Amino acid sequence: MIDIKFLRENPDLVKENIRKKFQDDKLPLVDEVIELDAQVRKAQQEADDIRASRNKISKEIGALMGQGRKEEAEAKKAEVAANAERLNKLEEQENELREKIRKDMMLIPNIIDPSVPIGKDDSENVEIKRYGDPVVPDFEIPYHTEIMERFHGIDMDAAGRVAGNGFYYLMGDIARLHSAVLAYARDFMINRGFTYCIPPFMIRSSVVDGVMSFAEMDAMMYKIEGEDLYLIGTSEHSMIGKFIDTIIPEEELPQTLTSYSPCFRKEKGAHGIEERGVYRIHQFEKQEMIVVCKPEDSAMWFDKLWQNTVDLFRTLDIPVRTIECCSGDLADLKVKSYDVEAWSPRQQKYFEVGSCSNLGDAQARRLRIRINGKNGKYFAHTLNNTVVAPPRMLIAFLENNLQADGSVRIPEVLQPYMGGMTQIQ
Repeated sequence: MIDIKFLRENPDLVKENIRKKFQDDKLPLVDEVIELDAQVRKAQQEADDIRASRNKISKEIGALMGQGRKEEAEAKKAEVAANAERLNKLEEQENELREKIRKDMMLIPNIIDPSVPIGKDDSENVEIKRYGDPVVPDFEIPYHTEIMERFHGIDMDAAGRVAGNGFYYLMGDIARLHSAVLAYARDFMINRGFTYCIPPFMIRSSVVDGVMSFAEMDAMMYKIEGEDLYLIGTSEHSMIGKFIDTIIPEEELPQTLTSYSPCFRKEKGAHGIEERGVYRIHQFEKQEMIVVCKPEDSAMWFDKLWQNTVDLFRTLDIPVRTIECCSGDLADLKVKSYDVEAWSPRQQKYFEVGSCSNLGDAQARRLRIRINGKNGKYFAHTLNNTVVAPPRMLIAFLENNLQADGSVRIPEVLQPYMGGMTQIQ
């Protein structure tokens, strides 16, 4: 959510930003907010005038009573009562107008960084850089669930009977590999100075509203029936929510946290053939990283965050590339975003395994996360990035480490987490 003062002073810039995101249907919201804002300020000014008049008349009533001029005092009291009734109406009007403004402002997209490429959708995202050589072996790479089944490592049929489509049982060495990747990712981030955290796996609607757009919430979140709680779709929401309604001393920044959590997602809509298996599912686990920092430091932290993911994948011998999301592919709260994509030898193309986002002060403004600095209080900047999400990570890992004899090589850095195993046979 952008600053209403910024919108008031720069309506054309806000409209141009909406056009860059190809959301022209939201253009009328800018003028509507400006009109509502003018009505609020008008009501507020009248209310302030009434309060000032009430204080003045109250003093006059006291003086009149002291002089024994009771009838005049009673007339003044009637005037105060009339003003009180008008003041109540103005306050109700002001609250209604502010709520309308808040709802409109929640729909207006954040101002994107000038460096973001302009494009309608993810087909116009821009490749930034590749890391590692993408290799296509001289033997056939089976589909990832077929690789897992060879090791008796997955049972989707049983999961379908228990929970329906979009769930799985991981078994044996594949389940162990899943946990090993998460444990390695945890320690990798701790060694880079991040504080490890296990957050709540449910959050209130006030946090949901603060961390994401309504469209994202509807497409992703599962609500707990009868309670003001949602299952988290990603731990960054719970982690950023940790700072709701807080004022952080400037000297305590940056806050750098890495978190483990299960994640639950509706995954609405139809998916292609490459999204069967464990590519897109309703429940998975993830290691995440978030940063709360001063505004002037957020660009630097953005580059650090996506680089962490690249470095981790490269230690596991998985080629990756970074993709910058174009304007039309950015969620409304995001200022700038990179996807990290891993190489798939089977498909002979890259696919998304993580996403790094700088949200500027949008989440902080919604959640009232402020910094107490030398020159007063101001809103923090928030960033988040995927360390690893093992379902997709397992796809990349198995395909890139599969050997001609059907075994899966375990990179050296992961061997301590696999009990010393050098390969899965």
